[in-house]
Amino acid sequence: MLRKYFVTGLLILVPLAITLWVVNLIIGTMDQSLLLLPARWRPEVLFGFAIPGLGTILTLLIIFVTGLATRNFVGNHVVIWWERLLTRIPVVNSIYSSVKQVSDTLLSSSGNAFRKAVLVEYPRRGSWTIAFLTGVPGGDVRNHLVGDFISIYVPTTPNPTSGFFLMVPRDETIELDMTVDAALKYIVSMGVVAPEHFDKKIIIDPAKITS
Repeated sequence: MLRKYFVTGLLILVPLAITLWVVNLIIGTMDQSLLLLPARWRPEVLFGFAIPGLGTILTLLIIFVTGLATRNFVGNHVVIWWERLLTRIPVVNSIYSSVKQVSDTLLSSSGNAFRKAVLVEYPRRGSWTIAFLTGVPGGDVRNHLVGDFISIYVPTTPNPTSGFFLMVPRDETIELDMTVDAALKYIVSMGVVAPEHFDKKIIIDPAKITS
């Protein structure tokens, strides 16, 4: 009985503790924006003590003002000029271009990152995992792949921010009737939090894939 109560307490407190830790980490990181202010304007000097979360508000304000400023004609041209300047700097050019392409894909409202959740045999035959459709192979890669291939991202558990990028034949994947959010929760929970809506008619038949 005591063990049951202890496990119940863990199930309640562990998610709460992890959530608070992540939130505290995010706020602590965003609070570093206060370092951009002159020393005499910082809360420690003005009030004599630090104010947690003030830097977060400043960070959000900077992001909002930046987005607002770049939406007009002048701001848009300033961004174009700035990006052209960065693309002419060695090393910085490759880093900035790569990061910008990824951020445009992930954060843009017209981006196509994580379009659908799919089921794929990985890392070996007979072993299945959930992956996300990210697009189709491009560039010279397309010239060396025969058939209909798709690009997928296989996240790791319980940290989906790391994973593996694969290019596999489309007919070797199974498109899931599951939202990306539900699939992410399923992966992060290591299969404990199953999707609410499960279609029992969907049956994995390896023969259909290999045929």
